[in-house]
Amino acid sequence: MLSWFDKMEKKVGRYAISNLTLYLLIAYGIGYMTRFLMPELLQWLTLEPGLILKGQIWRIVSWIFVAPAEKPIYFLLMVWLYYSLGTTLERTWGTFRYNVYIISGMLFTVIGAFVLYGVLCATYDAAFIGGQTLLLTGSGLFSVSYIYMSIFLAFAVTYPDMEVLLYFIIPIKMKWMAWVYGAIIVYNMISYVRVGLWVMAVPILASLLNFVLFFFSNRNMHRYNPKEVHRRREFKKAMAQSRVNPATGGITKHKCAICGRTENDGDDLEFRFCSKCNGNYEYCQEHLFTHTHIK
Repeated sequence: MLSWFDKMEKKVGRYAISNLTLYLLIAYGIGYMTRFLMPELLQWLTLEPGLILKGQIWRIVSWIFVAPAEKPIYFLLMVWLYYSLGTTLERTWGTFRYNVYIISGMLFTVIGAFVLYGVLCATYDAAFIGGQTLLLTGSGLFSVSYIYMSIFLAFAVTYPDMEVLLYFIIPIKMKWMAWVYGAIIVYNMISYVRVGLWVMAVPILASLLNFVLFFFSNRNMHRYNPKEVHRRREFKKAMAQSRVNPATGGITKHKCAICGRTENDGDDLEFRFCSKCNGNYEYCQEHLFTHTHIK
């Protein structure tokens, strides 16, 4: 039975953006160059709910261009790393699921900004801001940094045993790096709350909510495990080869793994897959219960 997500993919999957990571990194690069060439322009790009409510609606999207200040070497390494991680995830999950994952992270970030804005306005009242618009992100409070972090965490969950070279020297598995980064994130959020800067924890939680929802509420992620993806590909390849009738050159739907008979050998033949065999083997009714299971 198809899940609600699979049904949605069948209906709107054709609208998914292929190679989404590349477009995100292009926007990131434009924002990075803007920081050096036209830094005064950045104030018009940040995610400011108060200004959006006053008509500056482009800020709902333009905040993805805001890149943190960092040295060029770190910027280039970041682009290389996340392009590799993102494109690999898209190939493993499929374009539609990857699109939903990234776009939902952005959507949750925007929602988190508006929620924070509403809470602060209600808590401190207009007197706090002297009748002016309350600005949240002039210092980069909301940015794409944690969106990219969610890509890293998703990759680590999908490929937990893949080894990378930390600082190009130390071999370490992705799952251990994810645990370390996760611990740092939780520690930072707790630290902000303890000293009264709970507003700093909201962007982190909002940006990573897509990761939480995808990997703690979705029970069908096994199908996107790399080993499972490879097994399905090999199965489709093997099935495509096995359905070619060597006598006629035509393609058949069924073929017995023991005798080689197909549906073309008789209208009364029935075929079933064996659930006890290690692999995808199909048998006719004569050999379904008499064959030796392949382990």
